[in-house]
Amino acid sequence: MKLSRRSILTAVVSACALGAIIAGVVVINSTGAGSDAVGTPQPSTQAPSPSPVATSASPPAIAPPYVAVTAEAIAALPEANYSAVISGLIPYEADEVPEAMTAVYRIASDQPLFDADRLTPVARIAAKNFLLEDSILVPVAFDGDWALVLTPSRQSLPSENDEAPAQTAAWIPAASLEKVQDLRTHVVVSVGEETVSIVDGAGTVEQSFDAGVGAADTPTPVGSLGYLQARYLDPAQDQEVYPIALTSLHSDAADEPYGGSDGGLIGMHFQTDRNGAVSHGCIRLSGEAITALNALPLGTPVILKA
Repeated sequence: MKLSRRSILTAVVSACALGAIIAGVVVINSTGAGSDAVGTPQPSTQAPSPSPVATSASPPAIAPPYVAVTAEAIAALPEANYSAVISGLIPYEADEVPEAMTAVYRIASDQPLFDADRLTPVARIAAKNFLLEDSILVPVAFDGDWALVLTPSRQSLPSENDEAPAQTAAWIPAASLEKVQDLRTHVVVSVGEETVSIVDGAGTVEQSFDAGVGAADTPTPVGSLGYLQARYLDPAQDQEVYPIALTSLHSDAADEPYGGSDGGLIGMHFQTDRNGAVSHGCIRLSGEAITALNALPLGTPVILKA
């Protein structure tokens, strides 16, 4: 979904408005925007006021201890944000919520992200996101000094990799995480049934809504797990009443299904034309459905399934 600089500034003003996990590919289903506009998130120029399957390198049998990284070294790392492509991130895919994915966390300062061996930092996660709000971190596994968290960045582009993952993960020092709240529900997007459901921990569907999904040439990814990373209004994309619910997932079919430079983000947003396979990959919903999603905490797991 395309995110404009004006959209982000508007959102900032409104705020002042997805056993052992193997470090492998984690792919998420996502729908891109067409009139699926989510507005293109852009870095602000203002000062901050089922079980995963390993498809790449597996983690060490015994987790190495975390060795502190200096602030200077962290600052020199590439930021893992919505538009970044960082090859050292871990492709991650899961078709159900992992047992460890039970709470939302934040960090007090920028932190290093590590690849599967947990020896080499490959990126950093900023304490504040593109809206200048607290970055949301959701662990899917814990191991010794470490937590495996989902990230908002890509590991590769669809134009360069036919198996580009929709979701990525990385290891972060567990001690850096500050718990915000527990998670009680998750969201299931059924592309085949064209529905979005809010499901509790016992698997009971609390609410379900009809949805528009990706068209044949810009499909919504399936078989992936991500999370709700942000929400905001975007007047530039005619989203002035119902906030866009932005996920951590990306299109796995095109670099930029909607054009622009939003990283092929998958968003869930209001749209009057929302029947069938009609979007650029994003999920189109009614105002009632968006209101229900907005009652969920950021960090809520999102499963994209066929």
